[in-house]
Amino acid sequence: MIRSLRIQPLLVVLRPDLDDLDSDFAITRLFCQLDQLVEAGVQHVEIAWIEHPRWCDLVMAARSRHPRLSLGAASITQQSALQQVAELGFSYAMSPLLHAELQQRADQLGFLLVPGVMTPSEIRQACDLGCRLVKLFPASVLGRQFYRQIAAPMGNLPFMIAAGGLRACDLCHWLAAGYDAIALGRTVFEKDGFDPSLAAWIDA
Repeated sequence: MIRSLRIQPLLVVLRPDLDDLDSDFAITRLFCQLDQLVEAGVQHVEIAWIEHPRWCDLVMAARSRHPRLSLGAASITQQSALQQVAELGFSYAMSPLLHAELQQRADQLGFLLVPGVMTPSEIRQACDLGCRLVKLFPASVLGRQFYRQIAAPMGNLPFMIAAGGLRACDLCHWLAAGYDAIALGRTVFEKDGFDPSLAAWIDA
């Protein structure tokens, strides 16, 4: 995962709504957005986990539609969700929080779960649990200088993904500030139109 993100340090998170889950998947808003991301060259996409009977069918359809995409799951906060995404064969999953038992279970499953962290103590705890990647969340609250402020006193930092409240226009600035990758969410699509600045960044 780290090797892949070094090539393209970007993840995009898609959140299904009830219309996405209750309709023919091929014509849903989420699949339209997924198609646009793949066409633009985005390599890493997360689909947020939702406790819904058709969520598994949705993600399996997404994998079948775009088999070469590095597809992950977002918003994993409980053991049942972790078990489900691991069984579905996801490449990875992300959590908005750091939970020791959840990380230990992911380790037992041999599955990559990236925890959400917000403080130096949580970053150190994640490292102690064996995490090589962490997600700084919510990054927009902490600001892009946070990385440089903690880098010197903490020494070696894990691979750090900045997530939460960021836009495509932030990519260059946050990567230049030291972050290893950036995760974007709903701001990628404005009124269902793909952000042209993201397409320009990918092309560059």
